[in-house]
Amino acid sequence: MILRPVHGWQLILADLSLILFLVTLTALVNSSSDEERRPATRPTGDPQVAPAQALFRHVEGGPDLREWIDEQTADPRATLTIIAQHTDADREKVWRDARGLAQSVKDTGVPVRVVITKGGRSDVYASLAYDAPDLER
Repeated sequence: MILRPVHGWQLILADLSLILFLVTLTALVNSSSDEERRPATRPTGDPQVAPAQALFRHVEGGPDLREWIDEQTADPRATLTIIAQHTDADREKVWRDARGLAQSVKDTGVPVRVVITKGGRSDVYASLAYDAPDLER
């Protein structure tokens, strides 16, 4: 094995290359305007559904939505979103089920909204979540 002496200039050149790379990268990140970095805002009509803190799905022998809401910790920031998906064949039934769930919790004080979409299978469930803050509340 032949050992060669390490020259200091090679190590310095490698350090300077790394520093130049990091400075260039930082300049690229800082060069984007504030407008580009600001998250896009949705129009006020689009529903904004945050990740659920609790999900409700009706099961045989389980609580109904009203009982389930009563068991949850009361928080004025939470919104209950009833999400219904229907096929052409089950459209009316899913709409009735979603409307019935919304009516069952209307006097609980929890803000409720219903989102209904067409999909590959019929399903109705509810999501309790901290949605985008409403500044008018």
